[in-house]
Amino acid sequence: MRPRRILSVWLSRLAIDRWRLASGLAPGEGADAEPYALITETAHGPRIDAANAAGLAGGARSGMMLADARALCPQLKVAPSDPAGTHDFLEKLAVWALRWGPWSAMDAPDGLLLDVTAVAHLFGGEARLLVDAGARFEARGLSARFAIAPTAGAAWALSHYGLPSTILPAHGDIAAALAGLPVAALRLDADVLAVLRRLGLKRIGDLTDRFEEHRGRDALHRRFRNRKSPGANPLVRLDQLLGKVPEPLLPVIPTEMPLVQRRLMEPIRHRDLLDRVLADLAADMARELEGKGQGARRLELGLWRIDGEVVVRRLELAAATREAAHIVRLFSAKIDDVDAGFGIETVRLRASWAEPLALAQADIEAAAEEHGTSLAACIDRLTVRLGPRAVTKPVLHASHIPERAQRWQPPLAPEPASQGELAFHTRPLKLLDRAEKIAVLYATPDGHPQRFRWRGEVHEVVRVEGPERIAPEWWREKGSARLRDYYRIEDHAGRRYWIYRLGLIGDGRGGMPDWFLQGLCS
Repeated sequence: MRPRRILSVWLSRLAIDRWRLASGLAPGEGADAEPYALITETAHGPRIDAANAAGLAGGARSGMMLADARALCPQLKVAPSDPAGTHDFLEKLAVWALRWGPWSAMDAPDGLLLDVTAVAHLFGGEARLLVDAGARFEARGLSARFAIAPTAGAAWALSHYGLPSTILPAHGDIAAALAGLPVAALRLDADVLAVLRRLGLKRIGDLTDRFEEHRGRDALHRRFRNRKSPGANPLVRLDQLLGKVPEPLLPVIPTEMPLVQRRLMEPIRHRDLLDRVLADLAADMARELEGKGQGARRLELGLWRIDGEVVVRRLELAAATREAAHIVRLFSAKIDDVDAGFGIETVRLRASWAEPLALAQADIEAAAEEHGTSLAACIDRLTVRLGPRAVTKPVLHASHIPERAQRWQPPLAPEPASQGELAFHTRPLKLLDRAEKIAVLYATPDGHPQRFRWRGEVHEVVRVEGPERIAPEWWREKGSARLRDYYRIEDHAGRRYWIYRLGLIGDGRGGMPDWFLQGLCS
């Protein structure tokens, strides 16, 4: 079995580099020559997230308040930080970095981890692999440091605190090679680092030399025994660093969204020509989705005009589909207001959200007889015509109280979390809008009724299933609310009902219990 090799990439100034690239600034221009910092608004005022080299030289540091930084560096210029955009950029970099290994993982907030086991010979060795990686990151305008080691922890420590482009041999002594690095190379929380420094443990060698033996390890374990997180327990991080404890990594798996387009020989301006191109793209998209076994939930239609302007129309569907005619029909209402200008030269259709959709063989005889519209297609048409908030659908809601167990929301909104459906919680097919009170003519103590009157008719109970006890929701009801005991019953005519008793005898929350009928069973 080949020894594992992990490549750690530390993008030492990821936020600044990304902001510089988005602003169109080249290295040596305003991004580096002048002190710049990225800030985030907090409850106590703006706080610095990252600073460039000139800003760091002026005294600005990550986590410092902007007022304190400007006291040290009055000429400091700032721009708003975008952590979500930086995270998305890092995710795209992880996919791009798959050129150096079979999988890559994000090491948030500013790093990547790649598995380069048995890959380095394709680049002429690990040293040349690092040279290639450094050149490609530099060509993209990114500052990066690299290291290769047998474990992710060791590679991270060397890329952040070791010499540039360090390579630790596969069978080398990790503890000896990393002994001179600071304890911050163990990826520990700030409060844990402060404790270790107060104890005089400033280097990794101080831990490996003193706490390898059983007695010393127990002493450190007692101090951090309540710390379960790896970042809060130096012994766990040390074992991960030395390869004694496995460290699971979550690889980034790229997903390719189906995309079809037409580059037109002559620009088009008329609606009938655009409809024809749209029909061709919808047919191509249907074939792409069918090949992947998927259906589109969100589609984006892009129209590139000669003058450089791009018109985008988006469509969200109630259910996954790859029916070309349905897609064309919905987009036809979306492009009524499109101004072609001097002409449209490129049309692109992309499925930005797709879900698995199994292949199905159509019934040839039944297909000729079916002329109706599916529920999902009807919802899509109503949503396009009336707006996304004009159509609502019932969704399950996490409540044991039957009348509160569903809510209404737009069909495209994500469904809320709900309690699992269990056989014991089977509900009748039809619930009354309001539970109706029934007159119980005879009931056993704390049991089901033998006979009851509902809507002027007396019913003899012959079969009973239950009870299912449902307690009141104490967080939204008064303390005097009474519990319910539900029964599924069948009368002498074979009709089935869902009834409940509100309260118990002697529960101290009212008088005698009342009986209600809430649903009709099949």
